[in-house]
Amino acid sequence: MDARQLYEALKKIQEPKGYYFNEDMSMTMPLMESLLANKQRYGYMACPCRLANGEFEDDKDIVCPCVYREPDVEEFGACFCGLYVSKDWNEGKIERKVVPERRPPEKIKW
Repeated sequence: MDARQLYEALKKIQEPKGYYFNEDMSMTMPLMESLLANKQRYGYMACPCRLANGEFEDDKDIVCPCVYREPDVEEFGACFCGLYVSKDWNEGKIERKVVPERRPPEKIKW
């Protein structure tokens, strides 16, 4: 599977749920490629914008779409990565803000 195929497959699943991909393909497609790289590296699609621990049980909160996506999109119109956005965000109807990290620091192993 390549990034375009992943994009199309996830789009079919996520849009009916109200989650859209960022229309800026110069950002979205590299994130798709990073998801595929993480799938190959870890065996699961860890969020490409966060530091994965490499253990599924430790990272299951950041397997894309992560558990933080819903509150991020609800509050800011976009997830932490800016990969998933609301329809209004894509249409420029809401202000675009930096989305703060919701993942607790103790979830990250150094």
